[in-house]
Amino acid sequence: MTTADVNGLVPVDTADAAQTQKSQKLTLLPLVALVVGSMIGGGVFNLPSDMSKGASPGAILIGWLITGIGMLMLAFVYQSLAVRKPNLNAGPYAYAKAGFGPFVGFNSAWGYWLSAFLGNVAYAVAIFSALSHFFPIFGDGNNLPSIIGASLCLWLIHALVLGGIKQAAFVNVVTSIAKLVPLFLFILVAIVGFHWDRFTVDFWGAGTGSGGTGSGSGGLGPVVEQVKSTMLVTLWVFIGIEGASVYSARAARRSDVGRATVIGFVGALGIYVLVSLLATGVLRQPELADLKVPSMAGVFESLVGPWGAALINIGLVISVGGAFLSWTLLCAEIPYTCGRDGTFPKWFARENANGSPVNALWATNLLIQFFLALTFLSRSAYQFFYFIASVAILPPYVLSGAYALKLALTGEGYGAESRTKDILIGALATAYGLWLVYAAGLQYLLMCAVLFAPGILVYFRARRECGERAFTGVEAIIAALIIVLALLAAWLMWIGKISPL
Repeated sequence: MTTADVNGLVPVDTADAAQTQKSQKLTLLPLVALVVGSMIGGGVFNLPSDMSKGASPGAILIGWLITGIGMLMLAFVYQSLAVRKPNLNAGPYAYAKAGFGPFVGFNSAWGYWLSAFLGNVAYAVAIFSALSHFFPIFGDGNNLPSIIGASLCLWLIHALVLGGIKQAAFVNVVTSIAKLVPLFLFILVAIVGFHWDRFTVDFWGAGTGSGGTGSGSGGLGPVVEQVKSTMLVTLWVFIGIEGASVYSARAARRSDVGRATVIGFVGALGIYVLVSLLATGVLRQPELADLKVPSMAGVFESLVGPWGAALINIGLVISVGGAFLSWTLLCAEIPYTCGRDGTFPKWFARENANGSPVNALWATNLLIQFFLALTFLSRSAYQFFYFIASVAILPPYVLSGAYALKLALTGEGYGAESRTKDILIGALATAYGLWLVYAAGLQYLLMCAVLFAPGILVYFRARRECGERAFTGVEAIIAALIIVLALLAAWLMWIGKISPL
């Protein structure tokens, strides 16, 4: 007896297919690599500047402490859900849908998609800002030559994917080496060049200030405000912590998904803390805040000379270039998967003759192209787009924690075992997510509402195709709230109270 391969074209023996499928299952080490590879991308190369723009070393330490605890709880959440809900294999949005209904699940998927393609816009800016070290014509990565260059790369990748190129194993190996070698070298050299006096001279930001909020003393403002300023930065570099859960269906053992998430998180956290704090002992806060993307290059140059900046910039271009390729594939995979399971309209699930998600890819890349053009109008394009990407991914993260808390409170899937630990983990993960919503600030939340509002029409179309009622009473209230916030944001942007760029 035979069955078809994944493309439905080539008959193969059933036993052979089962054996091949088993051999292709992911063990612990590849899952850890997926988590680390998903998290450690372009953001780490600009941590010295991003963390120091509005925070002192003391506030940065508190920020990492809060993020470490919050993200560890989220890692435990994904560890628990991978075991307790083995039938949910699509990652965060599947948990939101299972726990809180189709419309909440849709918004989780929509936010995940928004975050993915807006993150690619930020990646494009970072790549061409790094290239300007060698080719000054690219400026800060968002001028006309940069936009043209990024657009050419985008549509070249688009053509390759349409042609059926889906495997990027070699690219992933190269980019992993490219990102880790300069990072470890930077950490080693920065330890040698670290000045304790420079690190502690204004530990709480009372007197250095560089465009801070101000507190009457010319400093960076209250410590709480400084800590808040670091939250979206720390979230940005941890996006991808759910990487193993997205591939949970391919794991050899479900328990390895959770282990990989926790191990990958601890490793990434160590690198992030060292990079951001060591930099504050090399350059002072105003100097760090004024460095261009990638700021690690400026710090390294101050330690070893021009070759250091060149090394970091090369590492970023290769690393983020690979991430740009990988995330272009992922960006299209999200609406494609959602189209297949009815969360998005079926239009997104269409494949071409090569098995590529053609409609999802076109929709994604046209949106990336639109926002790439908008970077020309932005004063700080890289930071703006990764801030928006970070806010957009909050619904999947908050709702994952809330779903774990709901399961622990109701006892679903627990039997007679104790639920106290999981209640605490779910509560802390949810509280951390809500703290991030608060720390994001009203401006970014309102601008995200503008991006979520069009999704209501997409959801309505998907529900009509399934022959189901679009909204329940509570879902209608949520939809109305999103529309009201989007209209408010549009009005505030029109009168100049908030700036989208």
